[in-house]
Amino acid sequence: MTHGEQPRMADDNELARRDRIRDLNDSFRRNLNGGRLVITSGIVALGGSAIRELLRQLTVFDDFTEDNDPYGEHDFGSLSVAGERVFWKIDAYAVEMLHGSPDAADPTVTTRVLTLMLASEY
Repeated sequence: MTHGEQPRMADDNELARRDRIRDLNDSFRRNLNGGRLVITSGIVALGGSAIRELLRQLTVFDDFTEDNDPYGEHDFGSLSVAGERVFWKIDAYAVEMLHGSPDAADPTVTTRVLTLMLASEY
């Protein structure tokens, strides 16, 4: 952007698409249906009760800010359990899981993958 140039505003279609992705991400994060959950070895090492607590926190997470959610898609967050900082991230893959989704707003062509990892594993 050059000096004096205004940032481009999103049009209604872009806003609707972003809102649809956000809603699909929120639904998946809350119930873990319609996608895959990946838990790293660092998370597994925390043990069953810590994992259950992380999953509980994940389903009620709503601390989205401009800093952790700049695109408004609710696809990243940070939690804490057993003294550990944990990141979660939702990625949208094509159904066959070989590459990114052609359209993350369309659940018929998308498999969501939520990864839970220790911040130290990032």
